[in-house]
Parts: sequence; structure tokens; C-alpha cells
Amino acid sequence: MNNFDDILNSTPEQEQNGGEQLSKEDWAAKKKAERDDVFELTNNIAYVASTDSATLRNFLDVQSRFDRYSAVNALLILTQKPNAVRLGDFDYWKNQNASVKSQEKGISILEPHEYTREDGSPGIGYNVKKVFDVSQVQASKLKAEPVPPTYTDRQILQALVYKAPVQITSSDNLDGKAEALTDPDTGAITVLKGMEFSDTFRGLSKELALAQSRGNQVTRIDPDFSAYCVSYLLCKKHGVGTNDFDFSDVGKVFENLDTQERKAEFQIIRNAFADISGRMNKHLESLQKNARNNEAR
Repeated sequence: MNNFDDILNSTPEQEQNGGEQLSKEDWAAKKKAERDDVFELTNNIAYVASTDSATLRNFLDVQSRFDRYSAVNALLILTQKPNAVRLGDFDYWKNQNASVKSQEKGISILEPHEYTREDGSPGIGYNVKKVFDVSQVQASKLKAEPVPPTYTDRQILQALVYKAPVQITSSDNLDGKAEALTDPDTGAITVLKGMEFSDTFRGLSKELALAQSRGNQVTRIDPDFSAYCVSYLLCKKHGVGTNDFDFSDVGKVFENLDTQERKAEFQIIRNAFADISGRMNKHLESLQKNARNNEAR
């Protein structure tokens, strides 16, 4: 029997010009209006996430799951499908032996593209792209995602310090109740000895985020708060407890910034997270490769 699911599940969003016969000018105007609506959506959710602690936490949760997405797209996912776990466009789901359910509304994200300005200089523009979560597709024949490998606490901590940009040492005593401290003169990080894995990871990840920020874009907000958010992202990604994180002062941290500056700060946080996470992934992937090689012997 023939399977016509891909035809029957077709929606207007799949069709050129939305199924309408539009002139080139009208089509361009329609797409501009669509972009403007999405940009306005990002402005609204960025403001809420930078003033409300619960929304900020939810944004960070989304960003931790979609670490390859920009902060703006993570904000867009947050406001449209906050519980999304696996996203793809129509073609992606088709290649996964699945199809989008009838009447499902796509999640609008922004896809960058290069173009040439009238003066000949290069520019970056954005198109609105529709993606769908796995919960929005017919999944009876869906290809399963590979089961992610599991790592020990020791391996995760080794990955965190892998190729760290500063010296890391340990000590029996630190000032105050700090889990880790950075020497303001040398940049070296000292970690308190004898802590549980989760405390060690939280304290060290925050200080490494501070070190990372010194080599990247200059933040307009308190660097400690930015690093605190990066630590939360890393903890969330690697299954380290996050219940003790407190973002109640977020409104004060962002209060003097305009909307574009708020979005830029979220991107700086995301970039620092991606940099540290990228180093960690390289180490963890090498462990996985070595394990496969040992099994093959």
C-alpha cells in the first residue's frame, strides 16, 4: 500500500509564497513583515528574561539543550516551544522517516545569510526559518538518535580542566565560603580540596567562565553574574545539580541596558558556554574514541 502521509500532512508553510500568487515586491514585503514580527518577539522575550529570574532560568535551560543555537534563537524557542528537545525543518524530519503532523505550527527562528550591499561590501541578513520539535511529528518510523555516552564524575571534571587557559591548583583553605577563587594578579584559579563533585564543578566552572570572558567580548553587566550563568549552563548540560542557583538579582544586573544590549549580553554568555563546552567535548570525544579502539582490540 502506498504511503501518502507526506502529502496529507503538508501545510501552507511548506509551499512557495505561502500558497499565494504574489508579485516579487509583495513577496519581499511579506517576508520583511515576517522578519519584523520575529525581531519584535526577540525584543519582548529578551526583556522578560533580563528582568524575571524564572524566565532567565528557563532561557538558560533551553540554551543548554540547544547549545549550537544562538542566544536569540534560544529565546525564540523559549517563547514558542519552551519544552522542545529536538528540532528540525521539514527536510530534516523527512530524512528521519518522520513527517510533521497536520496543523502543527512551526517554531520561527532566524537563519543568517550573507549578501552583498549596494556599495559592494559584505553583509549579514536574516531569514525566518520554520522548525518543529519531535513532539510535533509522526514518529512511528522515526530514526532514533544515538544514545549519548555516559561519563564518570572524574571524566567530566577532567574535561572541564582540559586545555584551561589558566593554571588550576587546589588548597585546603580558601577565604570565605568560596568553592574556587581566581587570583586577580595571575589569573590562576584555586579550588577548595575535599568537596563533592557537584560543588567542585560549580565553583570551578564559574571561575573558568570568568577567565574565558577576559579573552572574549567585554560584558556590560557584572562579569560575576555572566560567569554564574555560564556555570549554570555547564551544570545543566552535564547533569550537575542546579537547584541552588539564584537569579533573583537579574533585574538589577540588566537595568541600565537597552534591548539590543540585553540580547548581546545573552549572546556573550552563550559564547563563553560554547567555548568551554567545546573544549570539554573534544576531551570527552577522545575518551570515547579510545574506548572504542580498546574494544576493537
